[in-house]
Amino acid sequence: MTKVWVLLFRDDRDQEGIYSIKVNTENLIIAFMDEDDATRYGLMLEAQDFFSPRIEPIDLRELEEFCYDYSYRLRVIEPNELMTPPETNLAQTDWQSDDATTAAKTSTVDEQELDAMRRQLERLLRMGEE
Repeated sequence: MTKVWVLLFRDDRDQEGIYSIKVNTENLIIAFMDEDDATRYGLMLEAQDFFSPRIEPIDLRELEEFCYDYSYRLRVIEPNELMTPPETNLAQTDWQSDDATTAAKTSTVDEQELDAMRRQLERLLRMGEE
C-alpha cells in the first residue's frame, strides 16, 4: 500500500476539504510522495495568507478512486520535485460562501453528492490512519 500526503483544511463550521488547484477548467488534487515536501508546500501557502493546512497520509489507490469517482485529476509530486503554489488563491472558497443559495445555484455538485464525497474522504482519512 503506497501512501501519499495531502493537505486538508477545516472551516469554522467543522467542514473539511482537500486542497486542490484549478488548471484551466479542471480541479487538480495535489498529493505528495514525501511528507516533508507536503509540509513545505503547506508553509508556502500559509506565507501567502492562505489557510493553515493539516498534512494527512492517504492510500494512493483510494485517492485515485476518489478522484476518478468525482472527476478530479490527481497530481502526485515526487520526492524533492519543486512544486510551488499558484501566486494567487481564490478570494473565497466554495465552503466559505455566505450565501448558500448562490453557492447552490453556481455549484455543479448537489448537496447529496457533496455529502457522499465528504463521507468517502473521511473513510480515506480513517484508512490512512491505520
